This record gives sequence, C-alpha cells and structure tokens, in this order.
Amino acid sequence: MIFPRKLLVVTRVDHYLHQGRYYAYTPYAREIDVWAELFGDVTVAGTLRRGVPPADCSLFAQRNVRVVPVEEAGGDGLKAKFLQLFALPGILFQVAKYMRGADAIHTRCPCDLGLVTLLLGPLFSRKLIAKYATQWLPYAGEPSAWRFQRFLLRSKWWNSPVTVYGRWPDQPANVVPFFTSMLTEEQIGQARSAAVRPRDPDVYRILFVGRLSASKNVDVLLRAVATLNVPNRAVECVVVGEGPEEEKLRNLAAELRVGHQVKFLGGLSFNDVLSQYEEADVLVLASNIEGWPKAVAEGMAFGCVCIGTERGMMPQMLGEGRGFLVPPRDPVALGKALQQIADQPEEARAMARCAAEWAQRYSLEGLREALRQVMIEHWQLKTRIPSPSGRGAP
Repeated sequence: MIFPRKLLVVTRVDHYLHQGRYYAYTPYAREIDVWAELFGDVTVAGTLRRGVPPADCSLFAQRNVRVVPVEEAGGDGLKAKFLQLFALPGILFQVAKYMRGADAIHTRCPCDLGLVTLLLGPLFSRKLIAKYATQWLPYAGEPSAWRFQRFLLRSKWWNSPVTVYGRWPDQPANVVPFFTSMLTEEQIGQARSAAVRPRDPDVYRILFVGRLSASKNVDVLLRAVATLNVPNRAVECVVVGEGPEEEKLRNLAAELRVGHQVKFLGGLSFNDVLSQYEEADVLVLASNIEGWPKAVAEGMAFGCVCIGTERGMMPQMLGEGRGFLVPPRDPVALGKALQQIADQPEEARAMARCAAEWAQRYSLEGLREALRQVMIEHWQLKTRIPSPSGRGAP
C-alpha cells in the first residue's frame, strides 16, 4: 500500500457478487487490483449483479476492494432516454453520497457515470484522476456524450490528470499519455519464452481475442480467412470471446464454408487466453475503434504477428515494422496481409521478434509505478512516499 487514503472508483462496468466475493471482466479486475495496492481502501461504484460471473471474469485479488451499486439507466430509443432522465436524480444522489466518503476519486470514461463524476467530482475532492478508456481523438460517428466528456476532461473545471492511450499533439498538460497491461513480470517471462519458440509448422493459426460485437469486425476476419491459400498447412481461425454477434458469426462461417476451420471457444480464463497466444501465428483485431487494445499488446509480447486497423493506439503500437495495419471493414486488405504472413514466414518471424521486444516493456508492476508517479506529480504531493520496492519517490 502506498497512498493511505480512501479511493472511490466510478465506472459503468458490470461487477458480480458471488459467494461473498466480487468479480469483474479480467483485464479491468487486474487494473483495480493495482489501484488497491496504492490505496488503503477502494470503493467501486458501478453496476453490481448477483450470481455466477461469466468465464471471462476474475475475482478481485485484493481484499480491500468493495463494490457498491449505482442504479442502471440507458438504452436506445425515446422510452429509454426518458427513463434515463427520470433516473438521473437518483444516480446523482447515489454518486454524491459515495463521493462524500472519499479522499480521492478515479473515474473511467466515457460512460454515463463518467459524465456524472466529471460534473460532480471537483465539488468533493481535489484529488481527482480519470482514465479515457477508448480512442482519444474524435472520429466519425462518435457519440455526442463522448465528445462532451472529452471537452470536460480538457477543461479547467476538471483540472486534474486524465490518462489517455497514445501521445497526441496540442493537448493540455493534464492529458497524460499512458498505457495499460495485464501481464505480470512472471507472465512477461512466459511471453519471452513463447516469443522465441517455433510454432506448429503444419498449422497456420489465426487468433481473435475480444468481445463478439459488431465494432470488432470478426465477420471481416471470417471473410478474409475464406480467401486464404496456404499449401501444405491447415488454416485454423480461433475466436475467443462472447457477445451478441456470436450466432451471426457461426452462421457466416458456415455460409463461407470455413466452419471446419473456425473454432469458437467462448470466454476463457486469462491463463487459457495466454495459452492461445503461445500457439497462434497471427493475432487479428480489425476494429472500428480502439484505445490501447490489450489483446494486441499481449499478442505482440507472446510473439504473434499482429494485424490491426488505423484506429486509436494501433498505428503507434504496430508502426515501425512491428505489425500490419489495414482499413476497418476491408476483407480484401486483411486477406492480403494474412496471405503475406503465410507466404513469407521468415519476414513474419522477424516482425514478431521486433514487436515482442517492444511489448514486453509493459507490465502490471510498471503500470502501478506509472500511476503512482502521475498522482505524485499532478496532485503535487510534498511527502516522500515509498514505492512498492521500498525506494523513495523522486
């Protein structure tokens, strides 16, 4: 523990209470554990459900984390918007009540509770820090509420640090270029071993890891796989994740006659996902929008050749010969990139080694230290606070 203060985290993430313990989507849960190492008491205000969590969720490892519920409101359509407006006073009251008991406040944007926190937070604390968890730069079709949250984060009203994925020009001083990671130093060691280990020469294995939603463009991946011609090797496409598009994707795989090549594994534990990285030749994330895509960073660290799109941080992650970039919703371009990797294995392995060296710099321990430094600098803490290793802060 570094900061002996009470931290409130406000976020619209699904949390699960099962057998007296809290669970959430694994990448997010590991990140909250990092905050719990920095603060003595962490209260998370967000969506709380009771029951068995999905397979891609994990237990909060730190015992000083508790989750308190905030009323849900949202959805599409006029009726949903009316109900959201009706619920707003109750949500404001709940969040304000939680804020009164906090010494510091962290929010994850963009979401409805992020917006509430950006408006209320400065009234309750001067120790504020936000995370913008998706693409920071504006894009076509971006929700107006997201644009407004970005405006507030850049404003004098918030006047506190916001960590964003990537380094972008003409940003105010409180906008902090940042990263995220789920890999511990031990798992980075596992990745180093996997990155230099030869893959199965008889199988060309293509991997997707993520939510099966329309914006992830898994349908584009399936169409690209259907175009491949890889002599003397079996082509296998492994899809890890759950989501509303799963049935459509299964039907599309059958329609394209690649059903025998595509394996839908559903949600997996994080350790099982790491095993998939170890076996894959290529990781594909051809999304319409991304911030810092953890699957790409993890795939790079484990020696996969990664293909992304010209969105969010991916140009910075995969630039300088570390991977391939294709336009979103372009199965022809994606198919050509996949074919090139299959046809030029030596060049592909050289690219994978370059990518692995870059990605293996980012760990959970590094994330904790980076967050610690951001708070010391932007909150202008005058006391010397020891780092987890016992060394004093600069």
